[in-house]
Amino acid sequence: MIVFWIAVGVMSAAVAGFILRRAARAAAGSVDADATLPLYQRQLSEIEDLADRGLIAAEERRSAHAEAARRLLSAADAAGPAWTALTPARPLLVAMAVIAPVAALGLYLGIGSPGYGDQPYAQRLDQWRASPPTQLDAPQMAAVLRSVTAERPQDPEPFRFLAVAEMASGDAPAAARALREALRLAPDRADLWESLGEALMVAAEGEVTPQAAAAFQRALDQDPQAATARFHLARGRIEAGAVEAGLAEWRALLADLPAADPRRQVLQAAIADVAAGPRQPPPVAPGTVGAPEIAAMVEGLAARLAAEPDDPEGWVRLVRSYSVMGDAVRRDAALTQAKARYADNPQILRELAQAAEAEPMR
Repeated sequence: MIVFWIAVGVMSAAVAGFILRRAARAAAGSVDADATLPLYQRQLSEIEDLADRGLIAAEERRSAHAEAARRLLSAADAAGPAWTALTPARPLLVAMAVIAPVAALGLYLGIGSPGYGDQPYAQRLDQWRASPPTQLDAPQMAAVLRSVTAERPQDPEPFRFLAVAEMASGDAPAAARALREALRLAPDRADLWESLGEALMVAAEGEVTPQAAAAFQRALDQDPQAATARFHLARGRIEAGAVEAGLAEWRALLADLPAADPRRQVLQAAIADVAAGPRQPPPVAPGTVGAPEIAAMVEGLAARLAAEPDDPEGWVRLVRSYSVMGDAVRRDAALTQAKARYADNPQILRELAQAAEAEPMR
């Protein structure tokens, strides 16, 4: 590793020396003539050439010729001194070209880890697969599940779990691709069609797109009582202007939900919000938000940060995960802790603020 960085430093110095040498040659070969004069002279020649070939009319030729001649005379009258290189600055430039790679190498040797070997991705993946799932964050879990899907390409379950991990990682398009693979293997599963519809909605920033609506309709074809599909299809009708029809479908769904079903509160709040005035329905759904798989991964990340809190990217992911899950209480608590820890780092504070504003999964 040390040999590599030494070679990089030598190559950097050589490239800098080559650039300075060419710049010195260019400075030595500078002329007193203004570079704009040959340009306008060439324009005059091109105008004459176009006219001789019959490509411009006589009137247009006279007008273009007069304008180019005017510019040529103006440039000749305003000609200034020729450009020359600032030769006193050359020693400084040469010194900087030599010092920069040497300083970089010294800094790496001082605070880096030149004796620490690289860890191949396959080795890291093996370590993740050997770890309990609760100790992995969402991107690591997604990497593990991608390897599992490669080993079990005919099993829809790994693809379903992969979609959950991709969604928790904030990659809704990847989640949709995983769900399409699962549906290729199990096209009659309503829960997969519902999850695909939600992934397409998240990718479209919450909009019930025609593609998402088609996925929800396929879920209803398989299971007419699919609550998540019924909710979002009605929501799409409300957004399209058919408020009364959408509310009627929501009320029918509410009547079908058991009295102890926790989704009733979400649905009742959505009905009240839309019935109160011409506003968009709230960004919530009585579906798979807060699914056990996502919750387990988020709790694992929170536990790891409690033990090893010096991980700014981990805190950003934790805040974003709570935002996506719609858990405002835990999001605010994690945000407060992270802000206190990185109060002197404006970049991390900006990333935390953006993570806290992530839209909840619908």
